[in-house]
Amino acid sequence: MSERVPSDHASVTSYRATVARSGGTRRPCLRVPDEVSLSDGDIVRLSLDGELYHARVDADSSGRLIRGAYDNKRLARTPGEGTNRLVEWCEKTGRGPGSAVELDVLDAGFCYGLREPGKRTVYSVPQRPNESLSNIAEKFTRDE
Repeated sequence: MSERVPSDHASVTSYRATVARSGGTRRPCLRVPDEVSLSDGDIVRLSLDGELYHARVDADSSGRLIRGAYDNKRLARTPGEGTNRLVEWCEKTGRGPGSAVELDVLDAGFCYGLREPGKRTVYSVPQRPNESLSNIAEKFTRDE
């Protein structure tokens, strides 16, 4: 069961983030602020307009970034197969490289929300999966 939390709730910490250009491409990506505790390779949930997606944290010479948001964890690990929902969201909201966005920490290390500055939104925050079941599932996906 997920919990509904507004972006202006006391439990939500918001950081100003920036849409950047992904490498040499023109595709937008999200530059993660230094204050957000995420590491290269982390897979997190990212809420865009009320829909939850999976996103992988990458790193480059300028810091950490999220290059895309995908429908499931497998697609987040191997981008290129699925639709990049972060690119769709940027196009829909008119956010391009250099644009400011708000990155909301809903459950640190697990779930985040992205929204346009000054806009209030209500997020559905999922419960974290059972750790032992997640470990079993991770083992099977690595063995494929």
